[in-house]
Order: sequence, then C-alpha cells, then structure tokens
Amino acid sequence: MNAAKRQAIFERLAASNPAPDTELNYESPFELLTAVILSAQATDVGVNKATAKLFPVANTPQAILDLGEAGLKTYIQTIGLYNSKAANIIKTCQALVERHDGQVPATRAELESLPGVGRKTANVILNTAFGEPTIAVDTHIFRVANRTGLGTGKTVRAVEDSLMRLVPKAYRRGAHHWLILHGRYVCVARSPRCPTCVINDLCEYQDKTLATKPT
Repeated sequence: MNAAKRQAIFERLAASNPAPDTELNYESPFELLTAVILSAQATDVGVNKATAKLFPVANTPQAILDLGEAGLKTYIQTIGLYNSKAANIIKTCQALVERHDGQVPATRAELESLPGVGRKTANVILNTAFGEPTIAVDTHIFRVANRTGLGTGKTVRAVEDSLMRLVPKAYRRGAHHWLILHGRYVCVARSPRCPTCVINDLCEYQDKTLATKPT
C-alpha cells in the first residue's frame, strides 16, 4: 500500500468520525486505567456496567485500597478473570499511592512498571488520557491492519511498529480509535461488512465480501 492510499483511507475515517474516542466510560486517568485493566478479555459494555457501580463508590487509588480486594470483587465479579484483575488493581493502587502520590504516571516506563499494565494498556493510557500519538494493537487493529494493508506484521509488536512508521503523522493519535472501531463494527472477524465500508475501494483485502449494499 502506498502513502497516497494510506492518506486517503485516514481522510475518510476521519471524515466519518471526526472525534474518535474509547467506548470505555471514564472521567480521570485513574478511572481509564482501571477500566482498561478490566477490559482484557471482556467487552467494553460489560466493563462500563461494572464501573458504573464501582466508580461512584471508589474512583481513586486510595478509595480502592480502602474498599479492599474482597470489596472490589463484589463490583467486578461479572467480568471475566475478575479475581486476578482485582489482585492487579489493588497492587497497582498500592504502587500509585506509594510511588506516584496517587496519580497515574504519564511515561511508558512508569506505566509498564505497574502490576497488570503491559505495553498495550500503557499505549491506551498514553493516547487517550495524555494525548500521545500511540497505537495500542488489540485483536481488532491486528486484523484490520493486516487485512487492509495499512500495516502488516505477524506479531502485535510488528504491527504496532509498522503502523507507527506508516500512518500519516496527522492521523497517528486518532488511528488507534478509528482502527479499533472499524474492526469492531465494520471489518469484523467473520463476514466483514465490505459493501458498507467507507474505505472499500482503497482497502487491499483480497477476500472482500460481495453482498449487495443495503438501499
């Protein structure tokens, strides 16, 4: 895929969604961090239902610590892997209180030093909470990038590096959200909705679906 085609793809994605954002509900970097940790192998809808009850009660590291691991579990037990997630959130809260005055740090190294926070989570926080032009490659972005030709690779890190190198600079921060949403609602794993896709004619996916576009 050449640079002109990449530029055109992101121009269309931006025109269709000028202000892309995460579908997780949050009002602070800490709330976002907690929601992202909870979102692993879970849906944003499910996480939002849980945090809608949790955050009014405890939405700071100290408040979560005061709630305790057992108390935290009562709010997140509808989410997959809630036991390990509760343990990681408690450890993360302890680290934030002890090392960062209760604030979420804004550097990759500090974020990745937190329990339960890997590169993908750090990228989400850096992008969404702090405005950095990072791209957190999840299963949706991995699929969309490889299918379309926007940024190919056999591993998550390879796709991230490819996208960071090839996505036009002006669109790099929004790319994270545009590609996730595109993969979630249009370029789905099975039977992608190619006939209604705004980048259909620019995408290099070889197995596009041919169903008639709804009138």
